[in-house]
Amino acid sequence: MQLSGLDGKVAVVTGAGRMRSIGRPIAVELARQGCDIVLTGTGRAPEHYPDDEKAAGWRDIDSVADEVRAEGRRALPLVSDVADYEAVEDLLDTTLSEFGRVDFVINNAGAARGSDRVPVVDLDPELWRVVLDVNLNGAFYMSQVFGRKLIEQAQGGAIINISSIAGKMLGPNTAAYASSKAGLQALTASMAQEIGQHGVRVNAICPGIIDTSRMDDMGRGEFWQRAIDTRIPMGRAGEGEDIAYITAFLCSQQGEWITGQSYNVDGGTCVQH
Repeated sequence: MQLSGLDGKVAVVTGAGRMRSIGRPIAVELARQGCDIVLTGTGRAPEHYPDDEKAAGWRDIDSVADEVRAEGRRALPLVSDVADYEAVEDLLDTTLSEFGRVDFVINNAGAARGSDRVPVVDLDPELWRVVLDVNLNGAFYMSQVFGRKLIEQAQGGAIINISSIAGKMLGPNTAAYASSKAGLQALTASMAQEIGQHGVRVNAICPGIIDTSRMDDMGRGEFWQRAIDTRIPMGRAGEGEDIAYITAFLCSQQGEWITGQSYNVDGGTCVQH
């Protein structure tokens, strides 16, 4: 099957600056399919880059923008904070000034894995707020601000929320993260029913274990392999491209009758729907 309905469209991909990531492959794949891309990142300081990014001379969203342009499409890299409502409004204004329209919104920005992975009784309330602000509030802000424009344009479009199987499996010591992702799936389902009449689809993708720099705290040794062997029936960790391919499909004409869904893309780890 050859995807259609993507050529000449404009996609906004948040959290797209890391070299080993989900956002970067999504941006590049959508460009490969014919989209112009707006890329956002937090403006990480280079001293905080992983060693492989430092060795590669990585430049965050500017490097991804170069990859988009190599596919023959226009790219607009912007430092932006999805947890700041005014910044989201500015992001829309800049997107429209540069490209004149928006068609696809990929809510991929996420709070970093960190010390929020503790029992609820030990969880710092500030860490709870940070995770919810980025993962859930940020997606809500993006969906509201850009969703209004998609409705106004009256040309359809798609919002894709990058969630997680954690929002379905609801494991211990993940309360902040799992709550944010379960909330994101609820946002997806509700909004899909509200704006489907305008031809705008809203779906969520729920990745499992994806081999990105986000997972580097697990290492890539015995613990990593044991997690794969015990949790993933298909026997391998996912790649960012596995998420990029379904994202492109859900944005395409071939996916235009799908909305309100939360798809597990995880090698069989989670069978909950």
